[in-house]
Amino acid sequence: MTEYLLRGVNVLLAVIRVLAATLLVCSVALNFANVVGRYFFGASIPWAEEVMLFLMVGCVFLGNGAVMWSGRQIRMDVVVAMLPAHQRQTLDLFSKIIFIATAVTIVVFAWPVIRDLAEFDQRSEAANLPLYIPQAMIPLGLSIMAFLVGVRILTGHGRDSSETSRH
Repeated sequence: MTEYLLRGVNVLLAVIRVLAATLLVCSVALNFANVVGRYFFGASIPWAEEVMLFLMVGCVFLGNGAVMWSGRQIRMDVVVAMLPAHQRQTLDLFSKIIFIATAVTIVVFAWPVIRDLAEFDQRSEAANLPLYIPQAMIPLGLSIMAFLVGVRILTGHGRDSSETSRH
């Protein structure tokens, strides 16, 4: 069972990495096109800044799942690293549970807002894009992160705080 779960996680991570990379490449390409347009043709793309912001939000919140899985997120663990191994592991488990609870809470409160944005057809000013699309990246990314942290707890997979502090 654990093997199938970890295979599924690897597929999910591959998809996430491709999506995040694609969003980043699109953002860079749009920025490049906007710079070329502005400096060589005297005309910029009016909606470029807004779309680049939306692309970056998607890139960050989708990409955070892969970062979380690898245990390479930014952590303030100087004090934790000085604790005995058992206390580090207990604190690591506690922090993972708190993260899952926080992420689930944010997702629960975010979805009604996303639903309302879709129902009222709220759109961005410059690009006229439906706002629920970039806004949905936040709870989607947090859901993926909470799922992956849960899998790490269940399988014991990934690096814990004692390992990350030594690298």
